[in-house]
Amino acid sequence: MKDLKKETMVIISLIVLAVASRLLPHPPNFAPITGIALFAAAKFQHRLVALLLPLACLFLTDLILGLGWINLFVYAAFGLISLLGFATKKVKIQTVLLSSILFFLVSNLGVWLLYYPLSVEGLTTCFTLAIPFFTNTLLGDLAYTAVLFYSFSTLKNTYLRPA
Repeated sequence: MKDLKKETMVIISLIVLAVASRLLPHPPNFAPITGIALFAAAKFQHRLVALLLPLACLFLTDLILGLGWINLFVYAAFGLISLLGFATKKVKIQTVLLSSILFFLVSNLGVWLLYYPLSVEGLTTCFTLAIPFFTNTLLGDLAYTAVLFYSFSTLKNTYLRPA
């Protein structure tokens, strides 16, 4: 039981550090939330906790960064990414890539519905203008997911190793 508490504290500490990085200057869309969603889905047994944790992290930082209608689509995207994390038994590069694409599609669908003409031309323009942001999304998702999983693995093999 003591080891489980230590492991949970390590998981939470890594997530807190990742969330804090969202408040530091960074390139647009280079953010930790996809990594947090996949990490929480893989590490927490309680699925509701794993689903709500990245959304809570997002909401708390959005209170500082700003809230708007687009947040509904962003939160929906991260909810779907958490569900993807539950469905995949092991997080692989393909899982992160699919998560990035999922975020791109859902969030930009919201941008189109809220800010562009509701036409094929509006949809095309919206998604075309969003392509440069996808690079940062993908790089951030890969980086944060790798750092969270690698850091946990390293800490588990050192700090959490039974005596």
